Amino acid sequence: MRILVDGLDMTGKSTLTEVVVRMLAARGVPARRHRGLISIGTLLEPLRRPLRPFRLPRRTLASTTFLLAGYALDALLTRLLPYRHPDVVLVQDGYVDRCVASGIAAGPYLPARWALRRANWFVAFDLAVYLHAPSAERAARLAERSDADTNDRHSVADAEFAAEFTRVLVDGMGARHARLLVFDTTQQSVEETARVIVDTLLTHRTRARRPVPGVAADRSGRAPDRIRRSSGPRPSIRGGTARLGERGTPAAD
Repeated sequence: MRILVDGLDMTGKSTLTEVVVRMLAARGVPARRHRGLISIGTLLEPLRRPLRPFRLPRRTLASTTFLLAGYALDALLTRLLPYRHPDVVLVQDGYVDRCVASGIAAGPYLPARWALRRANWFVAFDLAVYLHAPSAERAARLAERSDADTNDRHSVADAEFAAEFTRVLVDGMGARHARLLVFDTTQQSVEETARVIVDTLLTHRTRARRPVPGVAADRSGRAPDRIRRSSGPRPSIRGGTARLGERGTPAAD
């Protein structure tokens, strides 16, 4: 299974990813954090040569085109190459979702618009988590970061960019995932957020493995799992709001 954690810069994506991995391990579910192209790990893991994700100095038409081409190829290779650790939950820290959202919000650039219209081509996740936070909070986090780049500073300073970025994520790229959670990370602790994520993943993982009487399974052998989109507050998140999305067919393990 695969989890995606994505969203605006300075919203705590990397921290949340690490906590989710630890929390899954504590519940007896092996998991690992991953960044960059998914198929790269499959191709080069036997050589034990970890690759750092490629970071470009700023969002431009050229950089957006370059990255989207890589993610499109990654989608093809991921379909062709089996995942080497099917029993390990892959917790992905950022993916093509943010690349498309950035390309639309900063441009909109033609490659990003093309990718948004063909979002279903890219790798889908069993559970996607999108993070956002008020600009003041993100600015405070930015001030504490010594490794911040031009992209980080721009996304914090430009409120219109941030709003459009989040809109494209939730209303555009999020539709292809089996399930979607959206969090304002100032409304609950990282541990509470991680707990909701893990509970959601494990609950639906159990349901997927249990036959449902009277419900026809899809071609993958699993019953279709539809969750209504809701903008209302979830009682399980104290002081926070999460939204659930749906996708016609679950993402592949």
